[in-house]
Amino acid sequence: MAQSYQTQPYELISVHQDVEIRYYPPAMKVKVSGPLRNNRNFNALFRYISGDNDSREKIAMTTPVYMETQEDVQTMEFVLPKKYKETAPKPIAKGVKVYQSEQTYFAAIRYGGYSNESKVLKAKQRLFSVLDKEQIEIMGDILVLSYDSPYKFYNRRNEVIVKVMPVDIEKP
Repeated sequence: MAQSYQTQPYELISVHQDVEIRYYPPAMKVKVSGPLRNNRNFNALFRYISGDNDSREKIAMTTPVYMETQEDVQTMEFVLPKKYKETAPKPIAKGVKVYQSEQTYFAAIRYGGYSNESKVLKAKQRLFSVLDKEQIEIMGDILVLSYDSPYKFYNRRNEVIVKVMPVDIEKP
């Protein structure tokens, strides 16, 4: 996906070992939550961008796909193309929500291959270790970002990110 799809922009603020501190400007997103290990979340989001919205508009796929898991509930989000600055077509399906994210700082660490719980846990531990050493305050739970189609086999890009309060950084 990352090679042919628009990717959410961010500004690289600093690098601490293999952890990047990034500034993300506001972006329009669409999200849905549901039971863990269920394709309904992806399917609902895919239907939305395929025209299951109040204007029947087909919306281009972008990267990354955001995923957050809390207990047995997974939230999945698509970033909408940058042409949607403050509004986007309203979803028809219940439980699908369009919103504008706030400007945010995230710490991110990359890993390759197909994502799984073990890789996410290892990346999270490394991320938190570097942030603790650098005395950068964590402001929430981790998110897992996926940049590639399930059909891409090599050079896959995944990330674990967490909202942070950067030290000594002026907000743009």
